[in-house]
Amino acid sequence: MEQDIIEILSNQDKPAMGAIEINDALGFTSIEDYKRLEMKLEEMTSKGILYYSDKKKRYLLLKNSHLIKGKLLMNSKGFGFVEIGEGKKDIYIGKDNLNNARNHDIVLIELLGDKTEGRVVKIIERNEEPIVGTVYFKDGKCFVRPDKKNNIDIEILEEYQKGLVEGHKVLVRPIAGNRYVGAILHVIGHQHDVGVDVLSFVYENGFCPQFSKDVLASIQDLPDSVSDLECEGRLDLRDKIIFTIDGDDTRDIDDAISISKIRDGLYELGVHIADVSYYVEKDSLLDKEAYERATSVYLVDRVIPMLPHRLSNGICSLNPNVDRLAMSCIMQIDKQGRVVSYDIKKSIIRSRLQMTYNKVNDILDKGVIAKGYEPYVNDLKLMKELSDILRRKMVERGYIEFSSPEAKILVDEHCKPIEIKLREEGTGENMIENFMVAANETVGSFIFYQNLPGIYRVHDKPDEKRLNSFFQFLNARGYVVSGKKKHITSRNLQNILKQLSDKPDAKILNDLAIRCQAKAVYSDENIGHFGLGSKCYSHFTSPIRRYPDLILHRLVKDYTEHYSDEVVEYWKTNLKEMATHCSIKEQDAQKCERDVDDMKKAEYMEAHIGEEFEGIISGVQEFGFFVELKNTIEGLVKIENMPKGGYTFVVESMSLINRNNKEKYSFGDSVIVKLISASKETSMIDFSLISKKKQKCLKKSRC
Repeated sequence: MEQDIIEILSNQDKPAMGAIEINDALGFTSIEDYKRLEMKLEEMTSKGILYYSDKKKRYLLLKNSHLIKGKLLMNSKGFGFVEIGEGKKDIYIGKDNLNNARNHDIVLIELLGDKTEGRVVKIIERNEEPIVGTVYFKDGKCFVRPDKKNNIDIEILEEYQKGLVEGHKVLVRPIAGNRYVGAILHVIGHQHDVGVDVLSFVYENGFCPQFSKDVLASIQDLPDSVSDLECEGRLDLRDKIIFTIDGDDTRDIDDAISISKIRDGLYELGVHIADVSYYVEKDSLLDKEAYERATSVYLVDRVIPMLPHRLSNGICSLNPNVDRLAMSCIMQIDKQGRVVSYDIKKSIIRSRLQMTYNKVNDILDKGVIAKGYEPYVNDLKLMKELSDILRRKMVERGYIEFSSPEAKILVDEHCKPIEIKLREEGTGENMIENFMVAANETVGSFIFYQNLPGIYRVHDKPDEKRLNSFFQFLNARGYVVSGKKKHITSRNLQNILKQLSDKPDAKILNDLAIRCQAKAVYSDENIGHFGLGSKCYSHFTSPIRRYPDLILHRLVKDYTEHYSDEVVEYWKTNLKEMATHCSIKEQDAQKCERDVDDMKKAEYMEAHIGEEFEGIISGVQEFGFFVELKNTIEGLVKIENMPKGGYTFVVESMSLINRNNKEKYSFGDSVIVKLISASKETSMIDFSLISKKKQKCLKKSRC
């Protein structure tokens, strides 16, 4: 019946019909049939297939109505965005327009104003995922107040109240639909205990900081060292000069590198990756847990690992001066940066030294050699030589060097933020990035050009509407850039950004270009990687902390050692679902990391209320604008905290204009603001506007 109803309402001559009209069109004549039809219409409406107009008493297909269906993603600051489809811009939902919708609810929205903002009209499907909140008691009853401010308080059944005290942070599951009655799944800790604030976001985003007893028991027999038997059949590279380069506090070491020059103009680069798939047996209890997590989560004071520490920091980690099993991608690269030949082998390696980026940068940039690094200086210089060649090659093909500074939040022993500064990337970081890109492309191509099922890291072209908005904004600021603006390639966009690189507002133009980009995801279909300018890219180099890399290692082994039609069919059947799951979990991890960073930034700013700061307008909405400080802290200037006057929001120039004095506040403008409030509890930071810094007059200029 459902398909028949859809076909009837697809008629363009009469797309909206009442229940009786639909009944007649179906040819129903009995009361029983009409009652069945009413039930089906109600079901299709609740599922978001149909829309029912109360005023006109008519049904029509949702796609033909003014409403849009999507998934609500809440921000910890109380507002949200609705995802409405791949390649379409998410719709902003202010906290006053949520209509009691909760995080991850499937909702119907109507667009407001300039159609970048919306209002929830109906909740189609309630999200029944567990919720994190704080316990309180009132009138003899126990409640949990969800951390997400739009969620309604949940009453806790008496049988789940044992041991609960006021202020406990808990994970709760609603169990009675819209009655908001729930059961306690886990007590995270008291809200004032050290680290519970961070753990709350970990649980809120669907991650668990501990491994189950069963998982830990299943790895008790794993070895702590590599045996002679395990070395058999592997390429023995223990006599090679191999070392690792990571951050000062890295404990889970995925990758090691080696270098040699075969002859003038031909280099041999070895990228040696921990052979995690040897220890994580497919479909084992450990493997299922790793798949469910799909990624490690890196937070200000801890790591929520994909694998237990016995593996991630132990037998799988490429620690110095011990034998380790690896998968080695050994590439011969010419002076143009082309990989002319390669081998991907199971290997046994022994890292000579655990280097740090800081000390490598001192050697390559300052000529300062740390103790213990002396034997490897020539290797590092040769690596730098090859790295420069690879980077030139990447840039030539369209690699876009986006500049997007990240914050490093330093906390004390009580997890209280004491400093927020920018992460610095030097020569060593860029060198390792270049080498990992080369290995990832090489292994991805090994799968792709054999026409075998594979998993890829793909990055689609930018959304055309967002790009058009970007070009309109450039025009509004007086810039005329040369180059194709339709069907844009990565080289086109790279060229446009290069033209803007010496402009005084280059940073905000770069930020806006980043916002035009699609999300990079995992896929079983190779569409290339736009941002890297790569035709074939995958993730091979971090199997300790990313499940897609573990999948790729298994693919390589299956296709080289266990090839059969059954093996190919298995991967062909399962890779799509695996890739989708890994993409979702990656986004969950990124959201968790952002949520924690936002909370800690707000906590840090609580000690600076009343102080003035210089920042850049980083976003403009009808209700005010956001200001980003140099250390990436971002806060909101509401219209009520701006000079008095009615304000007009101009989408094209991303501006608010004061109708009284014509003062204009645009994306990218420098402003002086005063901190008037900051709340760790809500992750909110509010500024008042002190003044707008005078901008240099930008005449129409051809870049």
